[in-house]
Amino acid sequence: MTGDDGVRVTTLDNGLRVASDPMTSVETVSLGAWVGIGARHEAPEVNGVSHVLEHMAFKGTERRTARAIAEEIEAVGGHLNAYTSHENTAYFAKVLKDDIGLAADIIADILQNAVMDPDELSRELAVIVQEIGHAHDTPDDIIFDHLQATAFPDQSLGRSVLGSAERVLAMRRETIIGHMQDHYSAARTIVAGAGQTDHDALVDLAQRQFRALPPDRPAGGDEARYVGGDYRESRDLEQVHVALGFEGLAFRDDDYYALSVFSTLFGGGMSSRLFQEVREKRGLAYSIHSFQSSYSDSGLFGIYAATGEADLAELIPVVCDEFARACETVDEKEVRRARTQLKAGMLMSLESTTARCERLARQLLVFGRHLPLDEVVAKIDAVDARRAAGAAKRIKASRPALAALGPIARLESFERVCERLG
Repeated sequence: MTGDDGVRVTTLDNGLRVASDPMTSVETVSLGAWVGIGARHEAPEVNGVSHVLEHMAFKGTERRTARAIAEEIEAVGGHLNAYTSHENTAYFAKVLKDDIGLAADIIADILQNAVMDPDELSRELAVIVQEIGHAHDTPDDIIFDHLQATAFPDQSLGRSVLGSAERVLAMRRETIIGHMQDHYSAARTIVAGAGQTDHDALVDLAQRQFRALPPDRPAGGDEARYVGGDYRESRDLEQVHVALGFEGLAFRDDDYYALSVFSTLFGGGMSSRLFQEVREKRGLAYSIHSFQSSYSDSGLFGIYAATGEADLAELIPVVCDEFARACETVDEKEVRRARTQLKAGMLMSLESTTARCERLARQLLVFGRHLPLDEVVAKIDAVDARRAAGAAKRIKASRPALAALGPIARLESFERVCERLG
């Protein structure tokens, strides 16, 4: 099975890695810069600064105003985007193949020449505070922040990517510029392109456009320490939003793919155990699924459900029982189905230039190299029922993390949940 045989990676003299994934059948190219710095590399007093920096990078440079950035990319029919996670910040564009030079110029400009105008900063901080408010008003969004904080308390990995409204409003221009100068560097950056692009031409662009990035900077941040625990917040909502978590696995863990297969068969689709038992058979929840979040040195495996107040007392025991049962009764038939789901999802994503670009950049940040498609498929195919169950038992052995939001009066105690999983 192939699909990315043409991938090439070049490391420049300053440590910047340039990667390309050619797709000759398309007329577009996705190009971006992925920086291995995110929310977990922030000091607690400036939590949210990585996300603020991501916003402010688009608000004007020494050569372009914020409006000019938007007008230039849209004048060629392209679009810009960005995101911040716990471990990465990404700035990327999608354009027609002939406009790759413009995309590279804009991305390099915002990464190296952002001016952080005080008036723009004041306006954007207000916008970010609205974004924080929107997240808090969206229970099926904020519940995952509560779970993260409960799983990894009092440490950078447990803090919100967005930060708090109070800390964001208190940020000054010097803080944001200082964070960029202290952490952004060529050695921590991947410039990746996917689509109708030539590798040598992309390397030439990167050499010319990203030469102002400093060679290297320390990442900072603390080591992940999974703890687990209980968080519950009573709120007047139509549904109770519940997330149950366990210590997951890092990207490089030998059982990473085994846990991915288990998560898929347990709660990854309509044929999964959770969906069939909780929704189809018992009608206890409209939305339920399991998920796996991995980091460089840890992870979080979780189950999310949204249910009515009247069904909460029955839902949690059923979820706990199903998880405990699944750890002991995984069979080869559902493993085969889960493996196929994972491989199909991966192959379907190869049709997107942006997905391929991101996949390539993230592999280089996490593993230091590109993982050929055949290698990943082989790792998935190597998972059998024994390995999937073994990975599940590993995470079940950890102390759970429970987060609940809504009318929670009927939610049983954390101690009782632990006993059910014991």
